[in-house]
Amino acid sequence: IALADRLVPWLAALAAALLAIGLYMSFAAPEDYQQGSTVRIMYIHVPFAWLAMMCYSLMAISALGTLVWRHPLADVALKSAAPIGAVFTALALVTGSIWGKPMWGTWWVWDARLTSVFVLFLMYLGIIALTRALDDPGRAAWAAAVMTLVGFVNVPIIKFSVEWWNTLHQPASVFRLDGPTIAPSLLWPLLVMALGFTVLFFCLHLMAMRTEIRRRRVAAMRRMAARSAEA
Repeated sequence: IALADRLVPWLAALAAALLAIGLYMSFAAPEDYQQGSTVRIMYIHVPFAWLAMMCYSLMAISALGTLVWRHPLADVALKSAAPIGAVFTALALVTGSIWGKPMWGTWWVWDARLTSVFVLFLMYLGIIALTRALDDPGRAAWAAAVMTLVGFVNVPIIKFSVEWWNTLHQPASVFRLDGPTIAPSLLWPLLVMALGFTVLFFCLHLMAMRTEIRRRRVAAMRRMAARSAEA
């Protein structure tokens, strides 16, 4: 908690600065020769999609921490990250639909990339529901960790779906073995926005973990008070 108290203000300030700079660069960047001004949706859609997968990967590591190393903070990290990941995934789906309408002529298609991201959103919702449905914290932590690891198989499917199947979604243009294929004038605003949203994610995650730790301490104190009253 003390670490979060020190880091959160700095992370919030850094995220605000990076996002402000990124937004300025995004509107100053040239329009795409095919998509026109619509390409600017990329500067928020792509970071949302990256963070949706990164958050679930972080949850998978936390799940290993729960099942293998039995670290008490691992379950806190997993439970705190799930709602944030769900929001980023929902925003990726919404902004993707807005971007897809003028490009594809439809709000939604059941192609491999979109469907696998939608499955990721359902996985987030399932993990959130599971952690709240079980009263026993130990059982809830174990069940959520198992479900998270089982669902992690979907992350590489999202990543490589455009290469494994014929989809409407464009292939990777930034993280490629042969280097980015996107123009530098479009790439730099995207990277700054992605960094800003990443810092924002860690800020929100630390805040959520701090709140969860305090909630568990209050719950433990209440259980102790109830047992003392019964004795």
